[in-house]
Amino acid sequence: MFRRLFLTRQLPTLRWMRPYCEANGAPPTEAEQQLVGILKERFPTASYVEVTDISGGCGAMYEVLIEADSFQGKRKVAQHKMVTEALKEQIKDMHGLRITTKVPDVS
Repeated sequence: MFRRLFLTRQLPTLRWMRPYCEANGAPPTEAEQQLVGILKERFPTASYVEVTDISGGCGAMYEVLIEADSFQGKRKVAQHKMVTEALKEQIKDMHGLRITTKVPDVS
């Protein structure tokens, strides 16, 4: 009985974010800037790179959004592996990393 109730119960979705993000006018943290710099160096033709500390500001978890033509023809797993390889030293100190990759639209 308990199991059935637990499985059907709706839980609220929570999203942890840094209290002051760039969208609110606060500049990126030093750690965010460092990660962006590493990614821009590794993917010099990237059209978009964004790194956000989603751990509340303590640097334990980051969200990475990157759009680069280097991902063309590669599966998502390979794209994410390219990002984790670029950040392999920094990942050692992280609790988690959320990665979103995209290939630029060809227009």
